[in-house]
Amino acid sequence: MTSSSTVTTEEQRLRAAAHRIRRYALQMAEVQGQGYIGQALGVADVLAVVYGSQLRHRPDDPRRPERDRFLLSIGHYAIALYAALAEAGVIPVEELRTYGSDDSRLPMSAMASYTPGVEISGGSLGHGLAVACGLALGLRHTGNPARVYNLLSDGELDEGSTWEAALACAHHGLGNVTAIVDVNGLQADGATAGVLRTEPVADKWRAFGWHALRVDGNDIAALLSAFERLREHRDAPSVLICDTRIGRGVPLLENRDKAHFMRVEEHEWQIARDQLEEGSRR
Repeated sequence: MTSSSTVTTEEQRLRAAAHRIRRYALQMAEVQGQGYIGQALGVADVLAVVYGSQLRHRPDDPRRPERDRFLLSIGHYAIALYAALAEAGVIPVEELRTYGSDDSRLPMSAMASYTPGVEISGGSLGHGLAVACGLALGLRHTGNPARVYNLLSDGELDEGSTWEAALACAHHGLGNVTAIVDVNGLQADGATAGVLRTEPVADKWRAFGWHALRVDGNDIAALLSAFERLREHRDAPSVLICDTRIGRGVPLLENRDKAHFMRVEEHEWQIARDQLEEGSRR
């Protein structure tokens, strides 16, 4: 981690953004009393950096043709994406209280037809990178300089279609594609390593022809540095593998045994909020 004496203004700005993303995620999860809150807290730093320093987009025009595309394969991470879109100014913060409710634009699994700034409908894993490949090819053929970012989970690497798409991206030399893999070590059926061994992840992506880096996904400075390094490569697709911690920033939730989909008791929400605020002051 970068010491407090050398933290840059940009890092401070993005840390503050990540904190707000976590706060928004807690607010949304409390509406339902349960959800994929652990993943949202874990990936908040990644989303803060992506939306705060990497994506070229206009909050007031989320369908602008020249925009960079951010694809969320893992539809159940929608709670995290909505928080990031609110932080980026794409959707009103006040709307977050409607999360998962009837007639809301913020369903519990992300759907492009409902929510501004959501590019694809996620849910059934293994499709996001294939869509990214097609989009990137189309952008290149039309001379559009936009880039495509795809957030995947480590569990999504179990899907053969992901690796077919990885092979296709490399074959076509799609330097306008960046995959981001959230490695939190957990999926619906248990620990990722016990479901299907995917390590060594970085070596496998490199074997498929990708530029691959691996970082602490909860370290803002490391994320910024990694994205900067990946920008040096435009002859092939790039992947940033981010090791994150489920429930990051809220010890109460970091230590849950069953953390893929959490039920949080009514009296625990205030504890979670207090722990988040306390951690941000350190």
